[in-house]
Amino acid sequence: MKLSSRIHAMQESPVRKLVPIAQKVKQNGKKVYHLNIGQPDIETPSVFMEAIKNYDSRVIKYSFSQGEPVLIDAIRDYFKKDGIIFDKDDILITNGGSEAISFCAIAICDPGDEILVPEPFYTNYNGFTGESNVNIVPITTKAKDGFHLPKKEEIVKLITPRTKAILFSNPGNPTGTILRLDEMEMIKEIAIEHDLFIISDEVYRGMAFDGLEGLSMGSIKGIDDRLIITESVSKRYSACGARIGAICSHNKGLTKEIMKLCQARLCVATLEQIGAAALYQLPQSYTNEIRDEYQARRDVVYEALQKIPGVVCEQPKGAFYVVVKLPVENAEDFIIWMLEEFEIDGETIMLAPADGFYATPGLGIDEARIAYVLNVEDMKRAMYILEKGLIAYNQR
Repeated sequence: MKLSSRIHAMQESPVRKLVPIAQKVKQNGKKVYHLNIGQPDIETPSVFMEAIKNYDSRVIKYSFSQGEPVLIDAIRDYFKKDGIIFDKDDILITNGGSEAISFCAIAICDPGDEILVPEPFYTNYNGFTGESNVNIVPITTKAKDGFHLPKKEEIVKLITPRTKAILFSNPGNPTGTILRLDEMEMIKEIAIEHDLFIISDEVYRGMAFDGLEGLSMGSIKGIDDRLIITESVSKRYSACGARIGAICSHNKGLTKEIMKLCQARLCVATLEQIGAAALYQLPQSYTNEIRDEYQARRDVVYEALQKIPGVVCEQPKGAFYVVVKLPVENAEDFIIWMLEEFEIDGETIMLAPADGFYATPGLGIDEARIAYVLNVEDMKRAMYILEKGLIAYNQR
């Protein structure tokens, strides 16, 4: 039987495609420090399960296609703290931030249309757009520039009649870069001048280090008709498995049309929405504590990387990732070798090859993404294993 060209064209996840190798070596007794995936080890706040346990219903009914009112109101209150006001019908609850971006691509693009994305980017943007035959056009950013955006004219020259939007994560995955205010204003100018939507993926907002403020794109005036913010409880509240996200936009025509997609998939899981509403009600002190913990992990990782000969990276300023250039020809080959051939006292590490985070062919081949999602002591151990592994690999 013949399968679709669409499914054949979709890339495998560089974050997950090597998991079978890791599973095999773990079954053989080797411990693997998973730095390949953004799965925090921080406990999900207890209010999540408490809210679910206190949910009083004899029947778990379908939720509303738009989402549970209690969660919608909690998200509205979350943004209101920063002076960003959403009406009730401006919020659509989705199955994670992933579905939010998929729905946005379907709603604003026809097959063959294009979305500009700064690269390296969250690799699953390829999947979210590819499933609706939308093309990603990369805006290449460079480590030597801290992965900040290039000049306006470099971005504008990429725009064609098929360009419909600019999509970015802020703070950035996989780079940890936080957009400066002047970059956000530049995006605004480009979007207005070329009539583009702005899709601001803000699932890591609040995770800004070194005293920086990770502003929401919602704080930029004059773009209410074209701004779409995607949200999630996965990272900020360490609730990846809850699969709760949201689309937030003042463009009521857009949300009305996306509502058709929400209705077509019926609803998001009821109980997880109840738990997520409690997470959004946590005080700012919780977010600050989490930010400080990730900054401590960042410091451990960055300090260690700076001491490893041949490794090149910029200090990330947010989220919990760093892209590193390794002293190897092919990072994926090195990662597989580390899993299959290398260990220290029965332990090894797993990174994510970075080439899958680029759309430009040939970029990222010798780079890897490190997710510093483990506690400080585990991150110290993992960096030690990486250092020794690189030495052994290059002495083969």
